[in-house]
Amino acid sequence: MKSAYADGSWGRYEGIHSQRLIESLSSLHGVEHVSLCASGTIAVELALRGMGVSEGAEVILAGYDFPGNFRAIEHVGARPVLVDIDPAQWCLNVELLEQALSPQTRVILVSHLHGGLAPMKQIMEFARQHQLQVVEDACQSPGAMIDGKVAGSHGDVGVLSFGGSKLLTAGRGGAVLTPDAQIHQRIKVYCERGNHAFPLSELQAAVLYPQVASLGQANGLRCQRVSQLLKRSLNIAAMRPVQSSLPVDIAEETLSDMSSFYKLAWSYDSSQLGEVPRDQFLAAVRAEGVALDAGFRGFVKRSARRCRVAGELTESAQAAEKTVILHHPVLLESEETIDRVAIALEKVVFHLGNS
Repeated sequence: MKSAYADGSWGRYEGIHSQRLIESLSSLHGVEHVSLCASGTIAVELALRGMGVSEGAEVILAGYDFPGNFRAIEHVGARPVLVDIDPAQWCLNVELLEQALSPQTRVILVSHLHGGLAPMKQIMEFARQHQLQVVEDACQSPGAMIDGKVAGSHGDVGVLSFGGSKLLTAGRGGAVLTPDAQIHQRIKVYCERGNHAFPLSELQAAVLYPQVASLGQANGLRCQRVSQLLKRSLNIAAMRPVQSSLPVDIAEETLSDMSSFYKLAWSYDSSQLGEVPRDQFLAAVRAEGVALDAGFRGFVKRSARRCRVAGELTESAQAAEKTVILHHPVLLESEETIDRVAIALEKVVFHLGNS
């Protein structure tokens, strides 16, 4: 960042720091084309526009997902088509894709959420079989590994977010990743309004570039801390963790599959605590100093005017009502701190269960 101030490049739309960031992201993901932009939300919209998605098209996505993804589909004039999630992963259920198809289907938009990892090999096989394209939202999972490849590199387009709370952060920002030169060119043309209409600044790029190199090490540490925390809290029946985060011996992992844990999710079962509402449970945990929050609201209640629903959204509704998520900063802390988090959770569960 100091160099961006010193060389005067901080005010440029494109300069050496942006180019270095592009090259590092391209190398990490093994894709040729990277477009930097103002946010992960606009990155999803640019991905859809780069694919040529427009009015009359349909885009499949999960009934439980980040709200900006639903809106991005609407912004390009397309219609969201909702399918249920895999309750073990908090991600789109690939087994339900077939029933969502129509002659207007053009794209599948799939997100890796809350420590869960979508089965990209199966999703890509389905997409190829039906001549569809895939947007892989890796905003919550930069550097995660799926079948030996980095999250964001499986789809026809991958998207990243550099928002203020993210694992790679410059306060704001995003990126679109693709091996397809035509998609990249369409994005470039759409963004060009005399200058880049949705830019990532040189100053932001200078902040982000060194973070990419340390991402893998940080992700490995987060996985170790998650394993420790979940081993300590296995007996908390009121909290069921995302399946991909179940305790493993990190030292023995092949790392062909490894989450990055921007969030760590549990499904909160109030019946185990005398029907204590989720909000009351969360307030009690936060009072112990642990940053536990509710998940997304999901799209179950969206009007039929705005979307089409394929099948039941039972698991998506459950996720919207029951998901609790631990924010990532604590996962880089010491083993002693993680033990204190586990103790706090146990304390709250014991108190509420006996009150």
